[in-house]
Amino acid sequence: MFTDIIVHRVGNKVRQENLHLSHDTLQLEDEMKELLSDFFLKAFKSEEQFQFYSDSYLVNNPVYHAVSEIFDDKKNFTEESKAIAKHLYEVAENPRIQSGEMFVCYFEGEETDEGKIDKIGIFKTENKLPFLKIKGEDESFVLQQDWGIGLSKLDKGCIIYNHSRETGYAVSVIDQNKNGDEYYWFEDFLKVQPRSDDYFHTGETLSVYKDFITKQLPQEFEVSKADQADFLNKSITFFKEKEQFDLQEFSKEVLQDENVIESFVNYKTDYEQDMQVSIAEEFPINATAVKKNSRYFKSVIKLDKNFHIYVHGDRQKIETGQDEKGKYYRLYFEEEK
Repeated sequence: MFTDIIVHRVGNKVRQENLHLSHDTLQLEDEMKELLSDFFLKAFKSEEQFQFYSDSYLVNNPVYHAVSEIFDDKKNFTEESKAIAKHLYEVAENPRIQSGEMFVCYFEGEETDEGKIDKIGIFKTENKLPFLKIKGEDESFVLQQDWGIGLSKLDKGCIIYNHSRETGYAVSVIDQNKNGDEYYWFEDFLKVQPRSDDYFHTGETLSVYKDFITKQLPQEFEVSKADQADFLNKSITFFKEKEQFDLQEFSKEVLQDENVIESFVNYKTDYEQDMQVSIAEEFPINATAVKKNSRYFKSVIKLDKNFHIYVHGDRQKIETGQDEKGKYYRLYFEEEK
């Protein structure tokens, strides 16, 4: 539960809407604090984390600078929250961006074996929902319609954890209301990039490998769709069964052929250069990232508009050929279910 909270009203600058800044924090009862804390935090379900960055010096990132000032001294909370609101107002350069309330909260961390880690939350509500107010008057009731913030879905938010300051902190981010501008919250306002952790390396390795098997491999080698399906199945099995990823071990167990291994390493290197990222060759495998990416590893062979073959296991039980009737797949099985 947060210890401090302040709210500012941020309009759309392009539409000449105003910026309304609060000068005092909200004084709330514990029940309301619990309600708002649950609303703000329940939306953060993914383990994916980001970090602040800057095109020059990290301190020149406005949000990074503001939260650093607050972490250094909570007396800066109100003034730095205003700076964050002003920055959010200035970066709204798209007329489709909705105005809304921006909440800044300070969460004091609980003592753990790793120490106490405080957090700062920045949340923006944009969509307003209709609701009815029922008032009793004498022996009858009066219904009135009003508009307010629904507590089922947070539009935008981020949580900054007070560690790894030198590399841009650890930041959880959501944007569930992009409104035609996918860069506004992540890039223009926060200016964050994926954090180089186990989740990142697991997800990126799986993504690069899938693209290699489905796009690059058929261009360099004579492989069938069944071969590609086999590569995908072996790779996702490797990630599900192992706790640690090692590129050499992965290459020997999954890719096996030296020429294919060399091609994959070159493809990975080119990807890193093009995307300006660095993917580790050894890292602990993140199970959540594997689960998220495994849905894209469906090994399906599509045959015209007539059949789909879902390949889950032994490549040796699939044969392909051609006769006077056309191309065919022959499948071997032990039991029909």
